[in-house]
Amino acid sequence: MPIVPNHVKQRLDKGELALGFGVHHLRGAAVGMLAAASGYDWLFIDMEHGATSVHDATQIAIAALNQGITPIVRVCKDAVFEGTRALDNGAMGVVVPHVDTVEEARAVAAAYRFPPVGTRSWGGPPFAYNFKPPAVAEAQVELNRDILVAVMIETPEAVENAGAIAAVPGVDVLLIGTSDLTASMGIAGQIGHERVQAAYATVAKACKDAGKVMGMGGVYDETWAAAYIKLGARFLLSGSDHNLLLAGATARSKFLRGLQGG
Repeated sequence: MPIVPNHVKQRLDKGELALGFGVHHLRGAAVGMLAAASGYDWLFIDMEHGATSVHDATQIAIAALNQGITPIVRVCKDAVFEGTRALDNGAMGVVVPHVDTVEEARAVAAAYRFPPVGTRSWGGPPFAYNFKPPAVAEAQVELNRDILVAVMIETPEAVENAGAIAAVPGVDVLLIGTSDLTASMGIAGQIGHERVQAAYATVAKACKDAGKVMGMGGVYDETWAAAYIKLGARFLLSGSDHNLLLAGATARSKFLRGLQGG
């Protein structure tokens, strides 16, 4: 059976935006279906800041595989085993935060790619093939091609090293974690600061030179989101379940309470 399509990679290969739906609090088989119905391309299943277990994350991921949306997990920087288990059990991509050096980027790429590209171990149910995989060698080549690996750029050091990080084989995306980047710069929350703009420009050039993709997280202001997309950001964390729920629910309650006054 053919490998399940990676909708993110398909969109990125065509130069389009790939919109991520953050999963912090939602659980269950309907998460991917809800996000896909809302127009998103991938799930950002957060195992760094969310209270999501490997079991929760993989159950969401397995369901999402055939819901028209691509499940991607974020793991803690040093939790390589959580990332590999997630990839073995339904996830089609992994995001690793706080990657500051080329050495760290190489370690990430090696952990999540099969030989000869990396050192990932073969195992786990073949969910990416709906339990009907081809021969192991063919499956490993396809998974190396279709699994997305993103590293997060969240410090001035990482920005300075963006060119070398982008050049690492096996790294697909440099995702700027704008909130942590501003904090590490001593300008917390100032997402439109000239130093942040310069950082985006630096990472954009690094990605363009290496044929990689720039990502954007932590930018929900319409003005600055538009500016950084114009610079080249295409792998976008577009919002998280709690923020999206609060926005929709608040707008609805405000509307209904306003009717009584009319």
